Amino acid sequence: MGWWFIGLSIVSFAVFMIYPILSSVKLVFSSLSGDSSTFVGFGNFVRLFHDTTFWSSLGNSFLFLVVEVPIMLLFAIILAVVLNSKMLKLRGFWRLLIFLPCVTSLVSYSILFKMLFSSDGLINKFLMNGLHIISSPIPWLTDPTMAKIVIILALLWRWTGYNMIFFLAGLQNVSEEIYEAAEIDGASKIQQFLHITLPALRPIILFTAVQSTISTLQLFDEPMNITNGGPANSSTTIAMYIYNVSFKYVPNFGYAAAMSYVVMFIILILSLIQMKVAKNDD
Repeated sequence: MGWWFIGLSIVSFAVFMIYPILSSVKLVFSSLSGDSSTFVGFGNFVRLFHDTTFWSSLGNSFLFLVVEVPIMLLFAIILAVVLNSKMLKLRGFWRLLIFLPCVTSLVSYSILFKMLFSSDGLINKFLMNGLHIISSPIPWLTDPTMAKIVIILALLWRWTGYNMIFFLAGLQNVSEEIYEAAEIDGASKIQQFLHITLPALRPIILFTAVQSTISTLQLFDEPMNITNGGPANSSTTIAMYIYNVSFKYVPNFGYAAAMSYVVMFIILILSLIQMKVAKNDD
């Protein structure tokens, strides 16, 4: 009887997970466009080494990873510590306020950021007419550097509160007596943070770092809706490029599958490195 209950789930998992994975392995060694499939062996991987767009999009993804993830996790930890303080009034309200962005629609908030940072958007109008610190609109979405900054700001706005919840939950398990004992011994707030809070949050820091690494290397919605990968592919991520190769350019699902597996191995290696570093710290 138990097999009847889980049978539908097993069939669904096989059809929608196992079969696509096995099919993608076959695709990696083929050049599939439409109904035409040609076996190319390792040709797709050889093509990667000569594809400048692949390397630039991979570089953009790593730039977002290196810049955004550490800042986001640092802000999340600081916010969690502040919102865990019993001296703070309306803690529930502030927690809800900071967490709300992560439940908004990815597409909706991306379009909102695009509107805010457009040449005639609210940000430029406020800087020009409100603060009078600029005389002409800042090209937020048409300058390669500014476009990346807007995407990073969008990611920080949406995902900081999400990670803060994990750290806030971890802080609930740290006994107040430890902080009281440290304070009696003369430890400052900074020393308590460095020697009590951070070590207590180490497993959660590892979890959020790995999770954020995976999510950032799969970044798609924000650059697609805010800058559409522009200007001149300066904000195109590897996930966007895989999508373009599959559906926007002349479709080549085999080449897109090869890029997907390269990203998968990169994520695997980075995750193993992060876990190894955390284990050595322990």
